[in-house]
Amino acid sequence: VQLQASGGGLVQAGGSLRLSCAASERSFSSNIMGWFRQAPGQDREIVAATRWSDSVTYYTDPVKGRFTISRDNAKNTVYLQMSSLKPEDTAVYYCAARRGYGLQYVPSAYDSWGQGTLVTVSS
Repeated sequence: VQLQASGGGLVQAGGSLRLSCAASERSFSSNIMGWFRQAPGQDREIVAATRWSDSVTYYTDPVKGRFTISRDNAKNTVYLQMSSLKPEDTAVYYCAARRGYGLQYVPSAYDSWGQGTLVTVSS
């Protein structure tokens, strides 16, 4: 599956952004969609994940209550609504897709990746 991420930009602390990830297909073979981020000098880390079939979601602790992952089945698109942004949220954000059923939280478990979109939060 091909993924196209968009929506990054520069925002002040406390602001909001919505990232979008358009997938070329939605099928059971790519059932898990995830958002990851990678800050300079840091490893890529999971931010949130969702399962197409039943909308089960996962959030990493630092974003709980601030970020929301959602999807539009008709558009084969997954969103990441980010609110109350902090400077430490600054990173390149990637969407990814994984075949199978179980939620996974490590980059190596994902089969397809979007190109990344930069989010910069100023203090």
